[in-house]
Amino acid sequence: MSFWRKKEHHTAGQVDFDRLPRHIAIIMDGNGRWAKQRGLPRSAGHKVGAETFRTIANYCKKIGVEYLTVYAFSTENWKRPADEVNTIMTLLKKYLLEAIDTMERDQKGLEFLGDLSAVTPELQELIAQTHEISKRIHGFQANICLNYGGRNEIVSAAKAFAQDCRDGKCTPEALDEKAFSSYMYTGEMPDPDLIIRPGGEMRLSNFLLWQCAYAEFYSCDTLWPDFKEKDLDQAILAYQNRDRRFGGIK
Repeated sequence: MSFWRKKEHHTAGQVDFDRLPRHIAIIMDGNGRWAKQRGLPRSAGHKVGAETFRTIANYCKKIGVEYLTVYAFSTENWKRPADEVNTIMTLLKKYLLEAIDTMERDQKGLEFLGDLSAVTPELQELIAQTHEISKRIHGFQANICLNYGGRNEIVSAAKAFAQDCRDGKCTPEALDEKAFSSYMYTGEMPDPDLIIRPGGEMRLSNFLLWQCAYAEFYSCDTLWPDFKEKDLDQAILAYQNRDRRFGGIK
């Protein structure tokens, strides 16, 4: 058990590390604005944002969060300038190569959620390697949403279920929320307990639309490249101070 989870006394302004959300999801927003404020190219914001992801993932594992899912590249982001898209994909390749070398040592699983058919064969091969390594890792998993859209995910799940019905593997009558969830990219993972959006915006932007039904939402003005461990603590504290009734009455 880590140091963080041995804390026994908590005040109203402290995170209770024994009541952490199992699954935290983050919309990594503000890389471009961060760079613009400093007179830098947008690529600089993405580079710093990638390091922020590494820092926050390490911290989540350290304190005992089981799943971290981040929105890295949406199905709409292909509309951005080609040099910006290339920067993001280059950063992704660099991260994947590093992850393949360190995942087992650090015991950090890594999965990619989205329509991966649109990325290059080289990236698909690296992603396949991280998937195989992740099968041998238990305890913490980071999920990167790549070429991801919430509506597209739901449509893809519906098509997959329809195909299974056509193939005689199931019947329409067998479909319920639990069964449908198994067709989503998140599979058997627990739904996010907490969705965080840095950068001040107050929308989901087509992120985890099925899974976020009862997630707590937290927004802050801090741009993603400036997001630190203390900012995550504030989000977790806000989550812990809410009364989650899931539609019922306590």
